[in-house]
Amino acid sequence: MKTIKLIGIILCPFIFSISFAQNALPYKQDSVLFYNRDSSIRYGATITMPLHGKNFTAIVLVSGTGKQDRDGSMAGHPIFSQIADYLTRKGFAVLRMDDRGVGQTTGKYEDATTEDFANDALVALHYLQKYKNINPHKIGLLGHSEGGAAISIAAAKSKDVAFLISIAGLAMNGLDALIKQNEDLVNHSVLSDTNKVRSNEIDKLMFITAYEYADSANMKDKLNETYDNWKKRDDAYFNTLNVKFDHFRFPVYSYIQSATTPWYRYFIRYNAQLILSHIKVPVLALNGDKDLMVSPDNLKNWENYLSEGGNKNVTTVLLPGLNHLFLHCETCQINEYGSLHEGFSLEALNIIDGWLKALLYRSDTPPTKQNNLH
Repeated sequence: MKTIKLIGIILCPFIFSISFAQNALPYKQDSVLFYNRDSSIRYGATITMPLHGKNFTAIVLVSGTGKQDRDGSMAGHPIFSQIADYLTRKGFAVLRMDDRGVGQTTGKYEDATTEDFANDALVALHYLQKYKNINPHKIGLLGHSEGGAAISIAAAKSKDVAFLISIAGLAMNGLDALIKQNEDLVNHSVLSDTNKVRSNEIDKLMFITAYEYADSANMKDKLNETYDNWKKRDDAYFNTLNVKFDHFRFPVYSYIQSATTPWYRYFIRYNAQLILSHIKVPVLALNGDKDLMVSPDNLKNWENYLSEGGNKNVTTVLLPGLNHLFLHCETCQINEYGSLHEGFSLEALNIIDGWLKALLYRSDTPPTKQNNLH
């Protein structure tokens, strides 16, 4: 097990970011279509691979929460296109695909769960196993955000996964992740201290109720009951503040709509500890220390939960100054993403490349007599 914490002052952001020119590409790029086992979903994807050579190691990119195209476009940042471009130039094949209901991929995203996304990743992996010039035994998964949970589920289910790379990937139980994420967002918001306390209180109460009744048909009623009880207590509390107008609102209607979906019911019961303990392949996990969506605390979970299952082959890296999209940030809030003009961190990409090449070198090198002594 190896942990790396990168610290220091970032003097020039361009040192650690990369500009992705749209000139003629020095690699092959193919648009492909493939289907799941019962042909109920068609996937649209792009495969990039070097112009020369064969038997390439390949990586399937798996997106996080929210419908995304194959380029992983978020707030104007096509992070998966940038990752694929970099890794292909370094000698790897990369598959990136449209999410369900986006682009050329069919299916209904809103009806899918994290486990469904894991199955989608495995469909892509099995497609690559039969693709020309791909080494079928050296295909790994790279997941961002919720994609970290999806690739974990996939690796726990299938021995065909050769390695995992997590970029701000979730390694926390669903309930804990929701509580932590919302506390981080609220505590970094412009709300008053009083309203931050109120927000964190009702958020946690609603999350716990959703967790307890995730498998229940009356989840909606229980959530309304929890909210109504809190509102009575909160109104009484607010009346003691001697404040004329109350501007704080909990979006109870929209929350209950979201919480009663198949995705939310599955996600809030997601057991990262159980899933990660079944993963036996090498893992690299990276996180920015300014990430408000997936806490850097997840890095310890990658180490500890994998170790519980006997997997010591994990490297974690904490990168300074980076937000959830691996961009250098100032406020690091979600609403800042669109105003940032650099690409996905080159420092992070270099770490991924170096880790992959070290991993492949070890797997390709036969043991020597000296190695056999250990």
